[in-house]
Amino acid sequence: MIRSDQRPLYLQVIDKMKEDIDNGAYKAGERLPSEFQLSKQLGVSRATLREALRMLEDENVIVRRHGVGTFINTKPLFSSGIEELFSVTDMIRRGKKEPGTNFLSSSIQPATDDDQRRFLDEKMHELITIERVRTADGEPVVYCLDKVPAVHLPDYTSQDEQSIFVQLESTGTTIAYALTQIEPLGYHEKVSEILQCEPETALLVLKQMHYNEWDEPILYSINYFRADKFKFHVLRKRVY
Repeated sequence: MIRSDQRPLYLQVIDKMKEDIDNGAYKAGERLPSEFQLSKQLGVSRATLREALRMLEDENVIVRRHGVGTFINTKPLFSSGIEELFSVTDMIRRGKKEPGTNFLSSSIQPATDDDQRRFLDEKMHELITIERVRTADGEPVVYCLDKVPAVHLPDYTSQDEQSIFVQLESTGTTIAYALTQIEPLGYHEKVSEILQCEPETALLVLKQMHYNEWDEPILYSINYFRADKFKFHVLRKRVY
């Protein structure tokens, strides 16, 4: 029950529900009781409850599924500073999960004019394209599409589960930095299904060109991260 204090009731409801979530009364993904039941449990009107739920939804604490119900949102399992360059494998391990790989396809194809422009190499002949799903404890969390000039991975095999960073390093090529473009994306007809996303689950798309210490483009990747599993942050400093 909500105990009256000087703050508006809906703020007390918000605090109470967050407290219940932290204490394990509600678990991630669990469906909340109906508005009638919940307002009765908390001792508030349905109008007060709706205002609290609206704010909790804005904070991504809960998610509403039309015609289904209201659910406790899943907290991101993985958090990383976007200014730090990690492989997906390292990110999953940092989240204390076991990384895995489901290979979808890989091929060596003639480089197109666009490929040559992207990699700044008019003499590039062949490009390796790798399509994979990265898993955390067996759960699909990232869809990866990687392109790398074949010359950098002469002994590439599609079943090598090592990070591409590690595979490149084994051939003497080290990734020094990457230029990254981040795009939010709603439901994707192909990728969302592969990652077993609910219709309301958004994706974070990272398009990255990776360079070696001599500023040569080595690896181009497009990674689709489940937004309910990953959170990226960046440290911004004020310039005087």
